[in-house]
Amino acid sequence: MSHSRRISIIAGTAALLLTATACSGLGRSTVGMLEFRGHDSPVEVSYSNTSVKGCHKIALPKGATHVENNTLVDVVLYQTEDCRKLDRGDGTYVATTLSNVTAPEALPWRSFTVIH
Repeated sequence: MSHSRRISIIAGTAALLLTATACSGLGRSTVGMLEFRGHDSPVEVSYSNTSVKGCHKIALPKGATHVENNTLVDVVLYQTEDCRKLDRGDGTYVATTLSNVTAPEALPWRSFTVIH
């Protein structure tokens, strides 16, 4: 392999790595599916590639009572639409690749945040 070709390959690889590194901080998102379902409801809402920043409202009219976290990150579920904590608790923590169901007398989840 010629010297100039080797330098071209090294320069190209370095440029590619710099581009990938620079883009990794922009708009980071979850990997995998986060699925919600209401009590005794066939309707399911799925989220994929959700931003790791901010509060996300769960798009079910009556809230969610079942969740499956098939992402590579943990989430916290809230009973309010704006991720505020109620007097009764700090939210429900659901680790990656786990699921959770609310108690029958509990309020449904209405929003979530991503732990990153």
